Amino acid sequence: MILHVDMDAFFASIEQAINPRLKNKPLIVGSRNSRMHTVVCAASYEAKRAGIDSGMSSAEAFKICPNLEFVPAEQSKYIWTSRQIFKLLKEFGFEVLYASIDEFQIDIRDTQNPGLLAEEIRRKIRAEFSITASIGIAKNWLLAKLGSKLNKPDGVTVITEGNLESVLGCFPASKICGVGKNTAAVLEGLGVKTCLDLYFKSAQFLEQNLGKYGLNLYVSLHSIDTFDGVGEPDEPKSIGHSYTLSRAIQNPQFIMAWIRALSEMVASRLRQDNWEASTVHLWINGPEIGNFRAQKAFQQPVSDGHEIYQRCLKIMAKFSPKIPLVRALGVSCSGLAKSAYQQPLFREQKRRGDLLKALDNINSRYGDNSIYPAIVQLAQ
Repeated sequence: MILHVDMDAFFASIEQAINPRLKNKPLIVGSRNSRMHTVVCAASYEAKRAGIDSGMSSAEAFKICPNLEFVPAEQSKYIWTSRQIFKLLKEFGFEVLYASIDEFQIDIRDTQNPGLLAEEIRRKIRAEFSITASIGIAKNWLLAKLGSKLNKPDGVTVITEGNLESVLGCFPASKICGVGKNTAAVLEGLGVKTCLDLYFKSAQFLEQNLGKYGLNLYVSLHSIDTFDGVGEPDEPKSIGHSYTLSRAIQNPQFIMAWIRALSEMVASRLRQDNWEASTVHLWINGPEIGNFRAQKAFQQPVSDGHEIYQRCLKIMAKFSPKIPLVRALGVSCSGLAKSAYQQPLFREQKRRGDLLKALDNINSRYGDNSIYPAIVQLAQ
């Protein structure tokens, strides 16, 4: 069994927890300080009920709801809270895996009462952080992730062989992670309307109509997942971060800013454990391209977020001149080796190395990502 923890309106909920004045009010978290010239990167449930969601321009959001509260994003708060939640989950004694900054997966194969465990996790998160989480439990990550979406906010859904048909039959196929509007339209044309219809389609049917993506979807729906030690091993094969947007977005600045932010997160973790990486991986999910994965190996290993970002841009050049609609994205590094100090040959290398040391010292003293590149702010 996999237990999937999905934080509810994560960024907005943190802001409401920090500032009681914002509780129970419609709130948007903006990617920039300018309240009328930014993008909504998070919305509270009060704002969502008014029809506001991530990716919308703030000007459009204020037209819908003039009494909106506005807060500019501060990445350090969200990453710090994410890491504290990860530590809390590890205390339950199970293998825990980051799915994204606001989602976590736990291998609970030896648990006798998963529902009781889910309630205890939700209780502790609420008590320690004054925010809520929704939890899904199922035999694999895809169904568990689906379960976490079905009773939001602050709910638990356990999907078993006994109730699978009754649960999946109540929701459209588009609820499944990775099934965007275009794929859902194709499936509906084939008579596949609900999650249950999709679950019972054969691998051959899905591959014939959706290609390799369809076959992967079948495997993900029917597999029985185990982690086998994945998460925080002593010597990881890769280090990465990903993020899922609330809807597909095609804004190049917004997308590039998120890639930079993810690159900085990965680089920070590399340096914390004295790793350097020679291979950069980029993952993009969107309704036009499905799951795009590409990697590029480089001769010189790095642990610098700017350099990782530049290498991601080389991979992104595949989409030039038009960036596709993006629903989720991730950056990871592999080909890891322990960093061996070498005296910089060039002045610029020494300046960059000194800058990274200063950045790490500041973040170590004042909290993760207390300081970060300006372009990252746009992603928040």
